[in-house]
Amino acid sequence: MLVEGAGGLLVRLDDAGGTLAEVARLVAAPVLVVAAAGLGTLNATELTAEALRCRGLACPGVVVGSWPAAPDLAARCNLADLPATARVPLLGAVPEGAGGYGPERFGAAAPGWLAPALGGHWEADDFRLRQAPDRPAGGQSK
Repeated sequence: MLVEGAGGLLVRLDDAGGTLAEVARLVAAPVLVVAAAGLGTLNATELTAEALRCRGLACPGVVVGSWPAAPDLAARCNLADLPATARVPLLGAVPEGAGGYGPERFGAAAPGWLAPALGGHWEADDFRLRQAPDRPAGGQSK
């Protein structure tokens, strides 16, 4: 089962202050963090991962939610920096525009965007090399 939350982990869902974090705790669900590709995502992702750890919630990893067709330097660098920042693995990158795919097309393509831990065959290191050949894994520039 997949439950998607909009707005972020600590966005209030009701007048009593209930959040997605509380829903995850109530159903004992791991929380997959979906991050933006570009500038500003390291801080937002780190804060979300920290909030999960502080609440004792499991986070299997991070997926980039809309990988651009023409990624800029920040997006390419984030491929190496996101796992180190969030302290969880990078488990996928969904291409921009995929939300507009029909169910059949989306379902057929999704395994190529997601790591084996999420039922796909996508590999973070291979993707990093294809997207950022001038920057080795681990975030260190040549």
